[in-house]
Amino acid sequence: MRTILSVENVCISYKTGDFKDIGLKEWTMRHLTNSFHVQQFMAVENVSFTLNEAELLGIVGSNGAGKSTLLKAITGVMEPKAGTIKRNGRISALLELASGFDGDLTVKENSYLRGAMLGYTRKFMDDMFQQIMEFSELTEYKDRPFKQLSTGMQSRLAFSIASLIQPEILILDEVLSVGDGAFQEKSAKKMQEIIKNGAATILVSHSLEQIRSLCTKVLWLDHGKQMAYGETQRVCDAYEAFLKEKSC
Repeated sequence: MRTILSVENVCISYKTGDFKDIGLKEWTMRHLTNSFHVQQFMAVENVSFTLNEAELLGIVGSNGAGKSTLLKAITGVMEPKAGTIKRNGRISALLELASGFDGDLTVKENSYLRGAMLGYTRKFMDDMFQQIMEFSELTEYKDRPFKQLSTGMQSRLAFSIASLIQPEILILDEVLSVGDGAFQEKSAKKMQEIIKNGAATILVSHSLEQIRSLCTKVLWLDHGKQMAYGETQRVCDAYEAFLKEKSC
């Protein structure tokens, strides 16, 4: 099968220190007197994996494991300090679903706004708007201000818009947990449809049940380090045992 995404020995670091809450004058004095302290924090360290077409990679790990940082590098938002990321296709990333909307605009106006941000044409949105409303179950709310929607409803709208296209690489960060149980099932079916059409998919989720049922392989991160990568059940079993031991 064709390799869609290749990540090799990727390292991502942040600078931390006492420079955030000081002014330029104090920063200059500390720098001149060698009392200015900067440290490197490794958010992701030597992570490697490949993803082929129609595969679904699950990424698991506790909060602070480096999952979101790694996704930002894959989408091109961040540049790794070391290592390489090779992408062979268009990426559609569903991250922070409810961000980027204007609370004072209507649901319909926000739908067109989000569509424009994703590169959809006006004609495409005209053709697809009713489908978006029906899928998100927001038809009766289309003329209401966006700020009147609940957080779950806002996420449903964003998911419905973002999942319209057929990307080569699809990245999902905790988005299959939006809405109630019925909508979660519907969104999971939509993702399976996209995957069956050939998309290589990355799913970040805290739900091991979801990872086990959907993913063809799994990457486990802990404090930025790659703990395991490979067959779904093997990695999930190891991660689950780790969590149980940690909680004891």
